[in-house]
Amino acid sequence: MDSPLLIVVGPTAAGKSGLALHVAELFSGEVVNCDSLQLYRGFDIGTAKTPARERRGIPHHLLDVLDPQMVHSAGDYSRLARATVAEIAQRGKLPVIVGGTGFYLSAFLNGLPALPPRDEGLRERLSEREQQRPGSLHRILSRVDPATLRRIQPNDTHKLLRALEIRLLTRRTLPPASEAAPLTGFRILKIGLDPDREALVKAIEARTANMFEAGLLEEVRGLLASGLTGNEKPFESLGYKQVLAHFRGELSIETAILNTEIGTRQYAKRQRTWFRRDPQIHWLPGFGSDPRIVEQATELVKYLLATPCDSSR
Repeated sequence: MDSPLLIVVGPTAAGKSGLALHVAELFSGEVVNCDSLQLYRGFDIGTAKTPARERRGIPHHLLDVLDPQMVHSAGDYSRLARATVAEIAQRGKLPVIVGGTGFYLSAFLNGLPALPPRDEGLRERLSEREQQRPGSLHRILSRVDPATLRRIQPNDTHKLLRALEIRLLTRRTLPPASEAAPLTGFRILKIGLDPDREALVKAIEARTANMFEAGLLEEVRGLLASGLTGNEKPFESLGYKQVLAHFRGELSIETAILNTEIGTRQYAKRQRTWFRRDPQIHWLPGFGSDPRIVEQATELVKYLLATPCDSSR
């Protein structure tokens, strides 16, 4: 019999973590992170990581599992997350995946085609070329694999680098999605939080202000003092890159806060667009802290646990 699996998605600041905690507490669940940045140790305030003291004794998985210098792909996440939810289910607990990194969630659910391992020498050469001649990765990929290029944003250096690396190593385009192996063995409920847009803007504004008031600058100073350079991947995320720019004298603190807020609103919009493509998500019109939303989510989870057949996929 398939095991139940709950997934909570939605835009940033919608209250996903709070709802996941509530459901996990009610139904003997364990939380599995699906935020690509919360995987990294030391990046806590800017990623809105739930502090250990606020986790109500509920086990949390895939938090603080990577050093900042480590590179982690969606395929890596998929393998880790699949092993984690299988282990949770084997113990008779409810896995509750929560997060807003849509590509990681897609890799977990749908799998990814087999890809060659990283070639660090090739990557270093390509990275050096990009630094010396900005836009080189985009131009080269446009010549050797224009079909793949159309799926990548021009400024997404990491994806451009990986796509070009795969093309040069395999001499073929990215494998089709049909070669991937989807997750099996689970009946899945996907809950999406969809608060009012104006209310979400205010929540993002408040969260951004709280991040800086709670010591985001001090957190970044500590990370740099520990030996990090600021070039590690987590520093590219919202909040952290603005703080670095402030430290370099490129932004005032007021502008850093404003840019973080604006960038977060734009990111939330992209998250909505990504998750709206999934017709299997049960959308709830509010924040995860709203008692009405909590009640609706609770009823959906009760139905999931009472349904022995897979009606969600």
